[in-house]
Amino acid sequence: MKRIILTVAAVLAFGFANAQDGQFKAGVHVGLPIGDIKDLTSVNLGADVAYLWNVADEFKVGVTTGYTSYSGKDVTFSDGFNSFTLKSEAVGFIPVAATAQYSLADNLFLGADLGYGIYTGKGDSDGGVYYQPKFGYQNEKIELYAGYKGISVEGVDFSSLNLGFNYKF
Repeated sequence: MKRIILTVAAVLAFGFANAQDGQFKAGVHVGLPIGDIKDLTSVNLGADVAYLWNVADEFKVGVTTGYTSYSGKDVTFSDGFNSFTLKSEAVGFIPVAATAQYSLADNLFLGADLGYGIYTGKGDSDGGVYYQPKFGYQNEKIELYAGYKGISVEGVDFSSLNLGFNYKF
């Protein structure tokens, strides 16, 4: 875990030292939980930051991080005679990942993030594999995208269909 964080910190430091060759962006996302966690969570909200370098005409690679949270919701259990309701807790992650983006046309792109989601909630979990393919619209200052986010933690997938907005600096 410490190696991952130190490696990402070193890449970020190198990136900011060579800022003229890349682009910084920051944004927000909202998503609808699906799969294993859809019955326990109501919405996925978060913030993202990324720094990308141009490696070819239409292709950029970089690093990304941020915070993403799956909000808990009320869950009712019943044994046929009695029922009771519990509030599930919110679950948060800090993704630390590599990111890539390919421009299909002037304003359309495909992208993907791959890395590790650091668990920030209660309990013993360390986190899990983080991945997010994306498709979106962009211009010189903004990006709007749709994506599928997944974080695989000890046999449970925290996944959601997301919409996001990024501002490019």
